[in-house]
Amino acid sequence: MIDPGLVSVTFRKLSPREIVDLARQAGLAGIEWGGDVHVPHGDLDRAGEVAAMTTDAGLRVMAYGSYYRMGGSDDPSFEKVLDTARALGAPVIRVWAGNQPSAQADTSDIVRAHWQRIIAESQRIGDLAGEAGLRVAFEFHSGTLTDSNESARRLIEQVDHPAVGMYWQPIVGRDVAHNVAGLRALLPWLVNAHVFHWGPTTQDRHPLADGADAWQQYFAIMRGSGRPHGALLEFVPDDAPQAFLRDAATLKELLRDDTA
Repeated sequence: MIDPGLVSVTFRKLSPREIVDLARQAGLAGIEWGGDVHVPHGDLDRAGEVAAMTTDAGLRVMAYGSYYRMGGSDDPSFEKVLDTARALGAPVIRVWAGNQPSAQADTSDIVRAHWQRIIAESQRIGDLAGEAGLRVAFEFHSGTLTDSNESARRLIEQVDHPAVGMYWQPIVGRDVAHNVAGLRALLPWLVNAHVFHWGPTTQDRHPLADGADAWQQYFAIMRGSGRPHGALLEFVPDDAPQAFLRDAATLKELLRDDTA
């Protein structure tokens, strides 16, 4: 089962109410709320308000996009992030695996220590999240230890924690076969996917319909996990609500068998 949703930071300039209204208009299942603008870390009152706003509209809180970056400063602390996610009613917290690209991870003692630090911190926050009945999940993102198929698989295997999973998204500029291989490699740990159609660079955003053939393949693989997942629309052309509504219609059509 794959449920369609929206990543709130797609519309950083809109209020939570406007985002809820857009998601409801689009007929999506829920929202991943961002911690940088819409539900700030530590603002438990705002988190509760947004949670109620979401559920009152017949939507689910699908995740908390915390932007918590392991290996960085202690602000915000993960404990503050976790408290906010609990107040929001989010089942999973999206985090970033450090601040160094994986290509540098084995080139010196310093960066090898960074790798070990990220593993240890992942296990620590996995313990905290698991005790609260939540999960954490790495974003599959450039400039981190999960920036390639191989390094993401290596990290999640070495962390080896039941409350730590993975997000996935296609690597912009790589072909479908490469992205399929990465998704298959990470499928045992997959939580949600960020959905978009960009290329050849991240600045080149296209209608999701133009990438429908690729996403049909990706969704077929995701269905094979036997677990529920979210397919969360992120960053549409021109950051335009009408582009989002168009892409949401495409997404629902691609997931028609899941949502019927």
